[in-house]
Amino acid sequence: MASAPLSYPQHLRAVIVLGLPLVGGHLAQFAIGLTDTVMVGWYGVAELAALTLAHTVFMVFFLFGSGFAFAVMPMVASYAAQGDETRIRRVTRMGLWLSIGFFALSMPVFWFSGPILRALGQDAELARMAQTYLRIAGLGLLPALGVMVLKSYLAALEETRAVFLLTALAALLNVPFNYVLIFGNFGFQELGIAGAAIASVLTHCVALAGAMVFSDRKLPQHDLFGRFWVSDPESLREVFRLGWPIGVTNLSEVGLFAVSSIFMGWLGTVPLAAHGIALQLATAAFMIHLGLSNAATVRAGNAFGAGDPLRLARGAVAALGLSAAVSLVAMVVMVAAPEPLISLFLDPAEPDRAAIIVAGTGLLITAALFQLVDGAQVITLGLLRGVQDTRVPMWMAAVAYWALGLPAAWIGGFVLGWGGVGVWLGLVTGLGAAAIMLLFRFWARALPTFEATGQSLAPAPASH
Repeated sequence: MASAPLSYPQHLRAVIVLGLPLVGGHLAQFAIGLTDTVMVGWYGVAELAALTLAHTVFMVFFLFGSGFAFAVMPMVASYAAQGDETRIRRVTRMGLWLSIGFFALSMPVFWFSGPILRALGQDAELARMAQTYLRIAGLGLLPALGVMVLKSYLAALEETRAVFLLTALAALLNVPFNYVLIFGNFGFQELGIAGAAIASVLTHCVALAGAMVFSDRKLPQHDLFGRFWVSDPESLREVFRLGWPIGVTNLSEVGLFAVSSIFMGWLGTVPLAAHGIALQLATAAFMIHLGLSNAATVRAGNAFGAGDPLRLARGAVAALGLSAAVSLVAMVVMVAAPEPLISLFLDPAEPDRAAIIVAGTGLLITAALFQLVDGAQVITLGLLRGVQDTRVPMWMAAVAYWALGLPAAWIGGFVLGWGGVGVWLGLVTGLGAAAIMLLFRFWARALPTFEATGQSLAPAPASH
């Protein structure tokens, strides 16, 4: 006898139980970059500006490469609903393979990032420091992507507490690593921005080792790393076909923010430093939405695998409602207390402190404007990934961020002369357009089609 459908309160509870550890895991992962920003900000404003550029470049590649990890999540959730343990192992392993390949292709860009940044109009000294960071931190892309794949695998199997604990431990270790290597404490050499890069690599390696050990011991039936070198072309194609559109979608959004950092660099060191701080704070709020989005992906993937459109629809309402509540809280905090938040990143003796606080306050208030739409677009992307619909959302994201958001940022920042606030209003435009298009895609097309046919709008399930 079929079980009764879950009520909305039950769906809310399920999303919270599944999502809170994922939120914690994303916040802990984010804390690695945040720790770098805060501690490098205490070291010097020029180094903070260079780190903003370098971290932006790193995140472009990290989020693009994470497309394969995000593809693993709905696939494992769907196969788990079907009880197919073999397919779980195969797609997870090939997600790791694709991450290794992407890392190898990315390293030359990190190595020659200085000339690339100079060609994009950045200050030569900032570009040099950014290259110093990226040549070292780029090595951390491999363990960072490996962690993302294993976190997706564990999250899809609802082992979310482990995801949080592993990532939190790594984030905590990043603090003493930075303290020793950036400032040269306890007899170590003072390495500045290079020390922050080494600390990040060490942190990612610790996180990967922990995730591998836990996966192997907690879920030995999948034997992820046994005969790891044996190829699986079918599963490789399956993960690649679902993952590359997710990677491009991630790239579209992070690319918009990356170009905004380039724009801010044209405005000067102080605006760029303020941008880096405001972006870190806005990203902290986004990590909460991303954790809820991952929970939405897992639950949508389970509903997809079980052929249950009612569970999918009610779970979507629950996830979107929780995201809206988080957005309202973030908006209040950003508008009510911008100066104390920005001050966390600055040495009290910093000569440019007052100017950075003024510039950052305007940016943070602008960030409050896009909280609702930023949450809505990432939750809806998670739902669409759960039903393995990734290609049309990819094109929607490209149009929203690059055809609408980027020109709006240029016009607001430079044509209208609004400076940093104008650039950030362009971000509001792109995120708002993405939210509208993706919500329409899910509620008007993907969900009705799934209800009618039991299939997603993605090409054919076999092609994924």
